[in-house]
Amino acid sequence: MNGFSHFNEQGRAQMVDISEKSSTVRTAAAVSSVHMKNEVYEKIQSHDIGKGDVLAVAQVAGIMAAKQTSNIIPMCHPLSLSGVDISFDWKIKEAEVILHIKAQVKTKGSTGVEMEALTSASVCALTVYDMCKALDKGMVIGPTFLLEKTGGKNGDFKRELSEYNLEDQK
Repeated sequence: MNGFSHFNEQGRAQMVDISEKSSTVRTAAAVSSVHMKNEVYEKIQSHDIGKGDVLAVAQVAGIMAAKQTSNIIPMCHPLSLSGVDISFDWKIKEAEVILHIKAQVKTKGSTGVEMEALTSASVCALTVYDMCKALDKGMVIGPTFLLEKTGGKNGDFKRELSEYNLEDQK
């Protein structure tokens, strides 16, 4: 049906059978960002947020999210992840501060970890928002996107950031 492998002969959703696919090392990196007021940035940096250390909590939340991806994205296979690493980078601009989040995920298996990386980066951003919303409900999350992936039959992928005007999202 329409060439999508997530539908059976009746047009109903199914989880794709990956039992015949080779087990290879697969990696994925995804990014997200949180745009905030300078006041929020300063309070995060000085550890003056009432809910705790924002980046430490967001990092743990992102790792937990990667491990739980198959529980919240219906057609994702449960995976044994080899590693999850989350890094943060601040961009200070005139009118706002942007927290860039990068989630890198690795496994050796029969399917990729793109969704785990995207889920991880997204949950990190949501956690930052949750912990700081008392100071700034106007924070903006995004963009969130797959930066790169390796392994699998479809080969490697690396996003050209200039193509989407995303140069500062590295």
